[in-house]
Amino acid sequence: MVEDNIKKCPECGSSNLYNNKDKGEIICRNCGLVIDSKNISLGKEWRDFDEGDNSEMKRSGAPSSYTKYDLGMGTSIGSENDTFSLNKKQRYKLQRLKRWQKRLSTVMEKNLKIALGELRRLSSFLNLPTSIEEEAGKIYTEAVQKNLVRGRSIENVVAGVVYAACRRQNIPRTLDEISEASGIDKKEIGRSYRYVTRELKIKILPSNPVDYISRFASILDYSPKTQSRGIEILSKALSLELTSGRGPIGIAAAALYIAGLLEGERRTQRDISEVSGVTEVTIRNRYKEIILKLNLEDEIKKIKAKNKEKNESENENGK
Repeated sequence: MVEDNIKKCPECGSSNLYNNKDKGEIICRNCGLVIDSKNISLGKEWRDFDEGDNSEMKRSGAPSSYTKYDLGMGTSIGSENDTFSLNKKQRYKLQRLKRWQKRLSTVMEKNLKIALGELRRLSSFLNLPTSIEEEAGKIYTEAVQKNLVRGRSIENVVAGVVYAACRRQNIPRTLDEISEASGIDKKEIGRSYRYVTRELKIKILPSNPVDYISRFASILDYSPKTQSRGIEILSKALSLELTSGRGPIGIAAAALYIAGLLEGERRTQRDISEVSGVTEVTIRNRYKEIILKLNLEDEIKKIKAKNKEKNESENENGK
């Protein structure tokens, strides 16, 4: 197909042009002038260098990614299928080269292979999006390049960078969830997280309690109305600076507990504690602070009294 901007021959003015796709040239059929000799073909590739299915051959390869130890840009010596035309001596030589290529991998490459495998496993278990996996891979690669992993457990550092990536991308995942997925104590994860972020000078803003509301509400099977009420309570608490100096997860759990009471979808403090990973004592303390500052005591007392009467009447009818 002839380019749109080339419609006529500049030499003879003829519009009878020919596009030679094999040579990438546009030629005038009348005078033979080569108008363009660098025409780019935008079609599919006519041969495939990769193993496997080659039914859809593409002009370009996969994009670079920090989830691969070589960013996906590395190459390897061909497979056994590529040696059918070689004699026995040449095939042995090719096999030796392949073995040496594996042996000559650097320490950093071997470290990244192990770590990024663990990273993919952890991301899959936590159901994290690809952007988090990519961010965590980038942070870990930088840590390896600056020798921050030397003398430390690879699994600990991977768990720490996953938590850092979640915090950086505002994805609500607690240390308890990452600890359960990785099988590592959350204190060790927190220590690795603080060390890596400090050494790499990664600035991470404090977590917003609102980010945890939707996740906790979904697990506790709260209605959208209760979820919206919880966000409303949190917004008022933030405006009164009740969240200052307090853990965002505990504040979010308490706000959701209050919203459930107000909307008639009561969940026990133990239920919310198991989902959020904070203790019942913390939820109870944050609950008392919020209802006191937001003047919700009377409303909650009325709801509790109403629920008590309802339960008593149901018990009498049952008898």
